[in-house]
Amino acid sequence: MDGVVAQHLTQDTRIFIAGHRGLVGAALWRHFAARGYDALIGAGSREVDLRDPGATRDFLERTRPQVVIDAAARTGGIAANMTRPVDFLSDNLRIQLNLLDSAVSVGVDRLLFLGSSCIYPKFADQPISEDALLTGPLEPTNEAYAMAKIAGIMHVRSIRRQYGLRYISAMPTNVYGPGDNFNPHDSHVLPAMIRRFYDAARGGAESVTCWGSGTPRREFLHADDLAAACHHLLDHYDDERPINIGTGTDCSIAELASMVADAAGFEGVIRWDDSRPDGTPRKLIDIVRLTELGWTAKIGLADGLKSTYEWFVDHQDDYRT
Repeated sequence: MDGVVAQHLTQDTRIFIAGHRGLVGAALWRHFAARGYDALIGAGSREVDLRDPGATRDFLERTRPQVVIDAAARTGGIAANMTRPVDFLSDNLRIQLNLLDSAVSVGVDRLLFLGSSCIYPKFADQPISEDALLTGPLEPTNEAYAMAKIAGIMHVRSIRRQYGLRYISAMPTNVYGPGDNFNPHDSHVLPAMIRRFYDAARGGAESVTCWGSGTPRREFLHADDLAAACHHLLDHYDDERPINIGTGTDCSIAELASMVADAAGFEGVIRWDDSRPDGTPRKLIDIVRLTELGWTAKIGLADGLKSTYEWFVDHQDDYRT
């Protein structure tokens, strides 16, 4: 069994949620606030630019968090990753480097670094265990982002070895939920589909065209489940190895498109543009180690997709694009 943490978080623990206005960070804030944690720390990019090492260190010195959760990142779908790989590599490297180095410098005892399941090789055995890391070539469409996240994992591991601090890293699968980025071109597959099918249904379109063949299989994790898993790991996990966070189930992209079309009330034809990249053929992560720690996801894809679609409809004036 992986290392177990005896000291749990308490409601007065000072927790800095980096990226607290993003999809994952906002879910973390909701999770802890709903449970009475009243010493949460957050800062938008206008308050502190985490790409700036001096500003990052000054902020941590001023706020003195006991725990840092790194949910700050530049993220996007296949199109964004392919067209702006330098942005994804540079921004993510700088954000995590500054957070990790500053946390060590100011004496933060506990830190959770959130990576991504895209760190694993394109053709890794399914389901993908944590041991698959660095055993094969990455998916080319998001390798810059993946390399940044791999560097973060190694940084956490090195901090543990050199300084003995209880820093950990976790690799969530594809995350979705309220507050996502719904840009039809730059966002991840599920929110992009929600926007596309919503527009098609309202506009009376006869067809919707989606990228790729529809055959790749993906696993989807609701942001609120991810937040609960992060809390559980901070209370129960202490090991240098990254740990996967997922649901243990997947579906094809074609099946996902049908589910979103149903939610949107779209009755037209779904077409597939196979000149566009599919990405990794299948990406289902192994969650045995997480399950052994006593945590499993609670929100099924059907319910989570429905509530996310309803949130999108209700927030037409303020959703992210």
